[in-house]
Parts: sequence; structure tokens; C-alpha cells
Amino acid sequence: MSLIVAVVGMCGAGKSIVSDLLVSREFQYLRFGQITLDEVRRRGLAVNEENERAVREGFRHQHGMGAYATVNIPRFDELLKKGDVVGDGLYSWSEYKVLKERYSDRLVVLSVYSSPKTRYERLDARRLEQEDAAARNRRIPPGQAKARDYAEIENIEKGGPIAMADYLIKNEGTKEDLELEVERFLKWLGR
Repeated sequence: MSLIVAVVGMCGAGKSIVSDLLVSREFQYLRFGQITLDEVRRRGLAVNEENERAVREGFRHQHGMGAYATVNIPRFDELLKKGDVVGDGLYSWSEYKVLKERYSDRLVVLSVYSSPKTRYERLDARRLEQEDAAARNRRIPPGQAKARDYAEIENIEKGGPIAMADYLIKNEGTKEDLELEVERFLKWLGR
């Protein structure tokens, strides 16, 4: 039976790296937040935290807090036909509940944790040459990162899925340390 591994955590914790490692193990990939970036670009706005926050919060205000899960269900269903899926960036408690109701035990939530200090240093150290077209690895200065943390916790229920995670990876070390943690997770998962 194919599974969805929903990767949760705060910005800069290492969700994208973990997702990429799972993709390298033949997981299908779906990024929850791609909807936000596509809409920012459709509107002709700059890809930055202020514009993304307005789109994220507006989308949830218009379609409900579970909107990103609901919109992505058809995509998940198609990808599950091909095998296991990694969902990069499940955010809200409502999204968690929508997916848990739909997929039950086929949904495994993997939390990636790094302290705010570590995350803010990582986000600030990113440079333009590390950024990609999907804007997954862009630089966010510490003040903006902290404001994003507060907004995500207070406005989009981000803490709930992290608290309800089935498995936790602590990411305070090197990329090699993180790779070992992902291997441990895969063994726990039976993959």
C-alpha cells in the first residue's frame, strides 16, 4: 500500500532537503506551497515573504483553512497510483485533518525540527546562487523569518501538524547527519 509522507516543520528546518532525499528513494513529490508561488507569479508580484503571506492567508480565508489539502487531493490520488508520495510542507491543522480523514493510516506525518536560532542562521546564509526557479531555497533575513514563524503559528495553525507528527527528525547538525536520520525514518517506515 502506497503512503503519503507529509513533511512538516518551520521554515528553514530542512523540509525540502528531507523531501529531496525521499524523492531520491523513489517517492513521488508534491509541494503544498506551489499553489502560493504560482498565484504570486500569476498576479505579477515579486516572490517575497510579504506577497506570499498575503496569498497564503487570502487563499485560506477564501477557501477555508484546509484549502491546500483539499486542492491537492486529486494530485495525491494520482501520485499514489505510482507509489509512495512525499508531501512537502503540510502547514495547517485543518489540512492535517482533511488528509487524515481522507487517507487515514496511509498518511504519515514526519516533523523536521531545528531551533529558531539554527533556522534563522540557515535562512540568512542562503544566497542568490542557491535559489532555484521554484523558490524553495531563497534567503530570508532573521527578522522576516521570525515574523513568518509568528504569522504561520498564529494565522495558519502550523503548530498542530508538528505536534501530531508520527515521527520526529531533529536537524541541528550537518547534511550528512540529516541523511542518516532520514535512513532511520525509512527503516521505521518499513521502506
